[in-house]
Amino acid sequence: MEKEERKEEPVANASETPVEQAAPVERADAQAAKITDAEQAEEASLDNAAKIEQLERQIEELKDQYLRKVADFENFRKRMNREKQEAIEYANTALLLDIILVMDDFERALRAASVTSENAENWTVKDFQTFYEGVSMIEKRLSSQLENKWGLKRFDSAGEAFDPNRHEALMVEKSSEVSEAKVAEDLVKGYTLKDRVIRPAKVKVTMPE
Repeated sequence: MEKEERKEEPVANASETPVEQAAPVERADAQAAKITDAEQAEEASLDNAAKIEQLERQIEELKDQYLRKVADFENFRKRMNREKQEAIEYANTALLLDIILVMDDFERALRAASVTSENAENWTVKDFQTFYEGVSMIEKRLSSQLENKWGLKRFDSAGEAFDPNRHEALMVEKSSEVSEAKVAEDLVKGYTLKDRVIRPAKVKVTMPE
């Protein structure tokens, strides 16, 4: 009896089975990786948008601060210019107040003289002397205030050597008695302000022959 030949079924290649099984897993991993990357990209985009929004807010705040500083500086500059102009315009207020007091004295003296002049024929030497002394006192008071409080001093030049920085010659005469130009007479007094000549004396000068 013939032995029945067994037909052996072809055995599948063992190496092909893991590959076929691994392929779906790899595809799933790749898809999951794509989803993760998309999520990360979306998160990064949201972070960037938030940062941009924050930076825009900061820029607006800085711009607002800058505009405020510019406005404050402009107001400060205007105020300083106004105060400077006022300081220039009213720099002599204290001096003028002192002069006003002297003007009050002159007004009183002139008022007294005016009342007296109505009876000029009755004026006596004593009346004139009293008036003169009053005006002289006013002049001395003014000179004293200007010198002691403000540094304005009147100087005499008669007998001094002629100095073009202090003297202005209005009259000149020759004389054999002098060896250099000298001031013979003060015609108009000169003034110094804190040792600086602000008005030279107008004088008569004697020149050597």
